[in-house]
Amino acid sequence: MSSFDDADTEETVTCLHMTVYHPAQLRNGIFQSIKFCNREKLSSSEVVKFGRNSTCHYTFQDKQVSRVQFSLQLFKKFGSSVLSFEIKNMSKKTSLIVDSRELGYLNKMDLPYKCIVRFGEYQFLMEKEDGESLEFFETQFILSPRSLLEENNWPPHKPIPEYGSYSYCSTQNTSPIEMDENEL
Repeated sequence: MSSFDDADTEETVTCLHMTVYHPAQLRNGIFQSIKFCNREKLSSSEVVKFGRNSTCHYTFQDKQVSRVQFSLQLFKKFGSSVLSFEIKNMSKKTSLIVDSRELGYLNKMDLPYKCIVRFGEYQFLMEKEDGESLEFFETQFILSPRSLLEENNWPPHKPIPEYGSYSYCSTQNTSPIEMDENEL
């Protein structure tokens, strides 16, 4: 028997990669309490809260952010071995936008494998990497030097007002535009 056969195989861990951006991130130290580039291992039973309150696992140094802005929780869909994340808006004053879906206070949804999450001027590109472990998951933060909407060619959206909700109305002309197929 070779040493390869004897070696313990280590379970892979689901990881949520979060690339973050805020226009004032360098001036105001908004993300100063977040450890970038390092993977942090968390219990799969933990509800991970984001906000400005000290009870949050990840805090933002910004009075514009709610005490608890949103939360993430790991779960396993019935009949599936794959772990998924659920995102819930915990803010009474600001909507949370997941791709183009608006979540009001206490609304929740399954987090897609790759999506943009926004509130106010905050942008998060969240990407899930599947793993086998049911006991733990990891998070990893990356600081983006530029807007994630521009960098990833996501449709431009106006920032969500601090008090209010996102508007789906567009002031742009909605009539069809003729394009050459090479312009796509």
